[in-house]
Order: sequence, then structure tokens, then C-alpha cells
Amino acid sequence: MSNKTELNKVNNYFAEKMKTFGPTPRGVDYNSAESQEVRFFQLTKVLETNRKYSLLDFGSGYGALYDYLLRLGHKLQYFGYDISEAMIEKGRELHQEKVDCLYTCNIDEIPLVDYSVASGTFNMKLDIGNDEWTRIVIDSLNDMDKLSLKGIAFNMLTKYSDPEKMRPDLYYGDPLFFFDYCKNHYSKNVALLHDYRLYDFTLIIRKD
Repeated sequence: MSNKTELNKVNNYFAEKMKTFGPTPRGVDYNSAESQEVRFFQLTKVLETNRKYSLLDFGSGYGALYDYLLRLGHKLQYFGYDISEAMIEKGRELHQEKVDCLYTCNIDEIPLVDYSVASGTFNMKLDIGNDEWTRIVIDSLNDMDKLSLKGIAFNMLTKYSDPEKMRPDLYYGDPLFFFDYCKNHYSKNVALLHDYRLYDFTLIIRKD
């Protein structure tokens, strides 16, 4: 992500969430463990798991996705990246005995990986304007693309949410805009998933 001044607001927001709720779904601003895992299930459709793979978790928080993948028996080399130092510190603490696991706030420490995923990373914009936040999201997706050899997956709240339930501090992306952007910039193999009964969508990008 870019635009450090604006993103410091997001950093502080999640530091407070971690302080209040600890390494739980609410600590990374999910409503429940169930909705968190529904989203993980959609994102992991990009993965080929018949052999060990490497994964960048972009906006990793404390590593809930890593724990989910381990429970499924996946073999992977995991890189957790987050702008929140509090999240990265907690991820390191919880997974200090894991050999194939690195947490960092520095995107330059991430090598080329097979896959990059982002779950919930782009939802909380606070008072940042929609156009500015869209640019931040695009910059982040470009970073993920440059680091990924086989595929990318990310989710986002949808602009098709019920208007009366939409909040001004959250970002509701246009799934058609992001489908088009990914199709034109990353790969011709793009799937838009918008049928899993949550107020968001997932994009799966498989590279040729």
C-alpha cells in the first residue's frame, strides 16, 4: 500500500482493535469466525494444493488465514504482510515455532511467491475519499501482481450492498470495475464470485 499519511489512520484503527479484542475475528474487524472462514474458502479456490506452494497474505493481520490453511493440511511457505505493527508482532508471537512462516511490515522483504491473497484488506477506509482509496487498492493489487507467479485472489465489500446498511467508513467496491481492471492488467483468466450470501465479492485471477 502507498500513501503513508492516510494509511496511518488505518494502522491506528487496527492497533486499537487488536488491543481490545486480541487475535480473534473481531480483532481484525470481522463480525464472526463463520463469515471469516466463508471468505477464506472462496479465496483459496485460487490455490493448487497438490504440492507445497508459497503464499503472500496481503493484509495478513495476525495470521488467521495461515491457521485456516494449516487446519486443512496445506503445505506452504507463508509470508504475512501488514501495515499494522501490532498485527505483525502478534502473528510472530503466535507462530514463532513455524519454520516456513515470515511476518513483516516491509513489502520489500517479500520474495516472488506462487500466490497472493487479500482478505478484508480493502474494506476499512475510515475518512479517506472513495477515489483516493480506489487508487490505494489498485496500487496494492499491482504490488500483489508483481510478486505472484501463479495467481491472485482478493475480496471486497460490494457496491450492491443494501444502501441502508452501508457505512461511510467502509469501502464498497464495484465488482465490474475490478473484474475489468484485473482482466485487462493481470490475466485473461479471471473469475468473479458474488454468490456466497455475504455483502462482498471475491475475484480469482489465474495467471497463464
